[in-house]
Amino acid sequence: MSEKQIFNTENAPAAIGPYNQAIKAGQTLYVSGQIPLIPGSMELVSSGVADETHQVLKNVAAILENAGYSFKDVVKASIFISDMGDFATINEVYAQYFTESQPARECVAVKTLPKNVNVEISVIAWKD
Repeated sequence: MSEKQIFNTENAPAAIGPYNQAIKAGQTLYVSGQIPLIPGSMELVSSGVADETHQVLKNVAAILENAGYSFKDVVKASIFISDMGDFATINEVYAQYFTESQPARECVAVKTLPKNVNVEISVIAWKD
């Protein structure tokens, strides 16, 4: 049985709480929810939900890459949004990143998200 591995990269925002960016257990990588923070400056992207979604997925990509995974390895995505009216825009951006294979997914509207952002995405990736 393999031990879990912790992954953190400077190419994605530092955790804003007591968690890691990702944990690998066996061949499965669990990526913590990402919000539209810019790595390094930790400033929020606030120029609209499309730009926010791009930043979130860039953060997810950096974490996946740091652990040796990519979007094609993602088997499950969870999307949390503050307004279901943004669903179509978020979906358009999301589709630009999942071009080779689309994972299982849910998208739910929630009352609020950390730092009052409009979108947060977490993923689970697996590869043999």
